[in-house]
Amino acid sequence: MKNNSKTKIGLRRASSRREGSGSISRREFMTGMAATMAFTIVPRYVLGGTRNISPNEKINIAAIGVGGRGADNLDAVSSENIVALCDVDQQRAAPTFKRYPNAKQYRDFRQMLEKQKDVDAVIVSTPDHIHAPATMMAIKMGKHVYCEKPLTHSIYEARMIAQAARENKVATQMGIQGHSDEGIRLLCEWIWDGAIGAVREVHTWTDRPGNWWPQGISRPKDTPTPPPTLDWDLWLGPAPNRPYNPAYVPFKWRGWWDFGTGPLGDMGIHNCSPIFWALKLGCPTSVELVSQEGNNEETGPVKSIVRYEFPARSDMQSVTLTWYDGGHTPLRPEELEPDRRLGDNDGGSLFIGQKGKILAPGWCAASPRLIPESKMKEYKLPPKTIPRSPGHHQEWIDACKGGKPPTASFDFSGPITEVLLLGNIAIRTGEKLLWDGPNMKITNVPDANKYIKRQYRQGWTL
Repeated sequence: MKNNSKTKIGLRRASSRREGSGSISRREFMTGMAATMAFTIVPRYVLGGTRNISPNEKINIAAIGVGGRGADNLDAVSSENIVALCDVDQQRAAPTFKRYPNAKQYRDFRQMLEKQKDVDAVIVSTPDHIHAPATMMAIKMGKHVYCEKPLTHSIYEARMIAQAARENKVATQMGIQGHSDEGIRLLCEWIWDGAIGAVREVHTWTDRPGNWWPQGISRPKDTPTPPPTLDWDLWLGPAPNRPYNPAYVPFKWRGWWDFGTGPLGDMGIHNCSPIFWALKLGCPTSVELVSQEGNNEETGPVKSIVRYEFPARSDMQSVTLTWYDGGHTPLRPEELEPDRRLGDNDGGSLFIGQKGKILAPGWCAASPRLIPESKMKEYKLPPKTIPRSPGHHQEWIDACKGGKPPTASFDFSGPITEVLLLGNIAIRTGEKLLWDGPNMKITNVPDANKYIKRQYRQGWTL
């Protein structure tokens, strides 16, 4: 897809004095001012690229994927101008279409972005396999982007998207809402304060897929006709062609390798966000599958355990991160009182340091706690040194209007997406993988590199 070219407009500088005269009349002065003002209020989108938006001005937002999570994202930015809505499933999108009757409606995001010239910013809330094509097109056109987690479907896409966002200087945010809450800031401040000493071991978990969506299953053999309200070809997008089946939509796609990224992409991104921030993690040196049940070529396993090894950072020691899903959890720490739950409905994280342990709820949206509670009561809380957030979506809106970059911009969320998706490659290969992050290469299992970058169906590009 071609980028919009920026139109070059040359303005002839007006003389400050009339020819043959030492002054100008008031009428001429006012006429010149009016002409100048008429030019300066021409919207930037007419010229192409990102326009400058003042803090008091509303931004024009287009949304791609407006049912389910997409509707929630629109609710969070409804203070702005919602100018365009795109969804391949007209029935699922119908309530959102009704809520924003003045927004133009589309099925194909490519047509929307090409035709809708007044768009400043785009929200992408599609299945995982559409994230990168939609996000990249918007970025190349100079649009600010809010994209749901995980940022992309493949490691290569995550690397390219983060790079493109930097080059095009657009405001970005990934949909990991807990990243803007109080709990994650407290966790970082406590760990940086040395509350539990050097952290060498972290465990994080979720119950998904569980009853949320099926995994460990084979491709269905029946080929029913798609509902008339669903454009199945557009839903497939860049994924390999296959017949429609309700086994994939509207939410079950998460477990299928061609469309989703399993629990690591769904909840791993949420739960590991606090870990990456607090421990200043970058690229791991290795990742390995510890155990799994039910993995196949079509879907992820019913449950799995994956272990990452991270090297020492500037002021932190090397650390092991272990991921559990499908109901697996780490061993219950002895310090945790018998009547207290290990985590919550979204899982949790356990930080093990040289001087103690911190238990955080899923996403770390609520407050973490030193365990046992007696240690929490004894701990002298450090100053709050991290700026507090006005809200996850508001961070992005402010950035679109020239404010500071959001905390989950693609500079943060691109690398963490890469790491979590590397765990899926370990699951698919069953091997311990040695990772060369800067060169985006698995060094010890050459065949595993085929999972780093997917092949797009004809007609689709990144």
